[in-house]
Amino acid sequence: MSTTRVKRSRPVAKRAKAPAKRRNRIATKSRVDAFFAALPFSPATMQRVINLSVAAVLLVIGTAMAQATGVTAKVQEEWVQAVGRAGFQVRKVEVVGADRIDRIKIYDIALNQQNRSMAAVDLDALRHDLLKYGWVKDARVSRRLPETLVIDIVERAPAAVWQHEGKLTLIDADGVALERISAAMMPDLPLVIGPNANHKSKDLQVLLANADSLRELLAGATWVGNRRWDLRFESGETLALPAGDGAAREALTRFAHMDGANRLLGRGIVRFDMRDPKRFVLRLPPEGRIGKARIAADAVAAAQAADVTPGSNDEG
Repeated sequence: MSTTRVKRSRPVAKRAKAPAKRRNRIATKSRVDAFFAALPFSPATMQRVINLSVAAVLLVIGTAMAQATGVTAKVQEEWVQAVGRAGFQVRKVEVVGADRIDRIKIYDIALNQQNRSMAAVDLDALRHDLLKYGWVKDARVSRRLPETLVIDIVERAPAAVWQHEGKLTLIDADGVALERISAAMMPDLPLVIGPNANHKSKDLQVLLANADSLRELLAGATWVGNRRWDLRFESGETLALPAGDGAAREALTRFAHMDGANRLLGRGIVRFDMRDPKRFVLRLPPEGRIGKARIAADAVAAAQAADVTPGSNDEG
């Protein structure tokens, strides 16, 4: 009796599901690919941008480290020395626009440098030093290779002489002190006297613009009490003006009209006082002056014609 062996078929193995992590990676990769595909530039361009950004960050870090360790300063110093050895050194200074100014002073400022290499010249610092010199209103500094510094100067113009504490100083229209002068060097310019009178000289010129007939007769002006002007004329008289720009302008205009009509100046009157808008007081010469009677009579006549009050007044 024969035995029949039945062959059993092997069960088909079920395909294992992909692990969850792998599925996530595939999904993430798909989203990244979709993101790059949506960009207006290619992935290669994006990679170059990233590379440049990394290089820039590394450059900044390297520069900071070089500065911290002194490498940058050493390299810069070597560069300056190399430029100088190549022949690019300051050997000439060309000054343009200097008429009244002392050129030697400009040369001294321009050449007052430890290193004459053209690469070492700090143009901004040199301009700043030039502007400290009173005569220089503005300056422009440039290099003309291989060896020349060009300095273009805008000068201040003297407008008056300031007398303070027994010293005479030229000043410009803004009251900036230019240089000390002696009495023998006194130019034909208005004289302003007193503390802060230099800063008020511009206001004085505006005031005198309202009385051109008196401007040429003026010998000097004293700024009194930091509030008002005393004007001194070449004929010897002093006119005391009130405080305040408007009051002083009105008083000076009135005095100019009276002098034009009655010739108050040149009669030997010592002082005209217009500080009080309601009273115009004049001071006569002291007792005993030669010709005092005649001068006083003329002064009284002129005062009466001008409707003023002859007499005396307190200073101030």
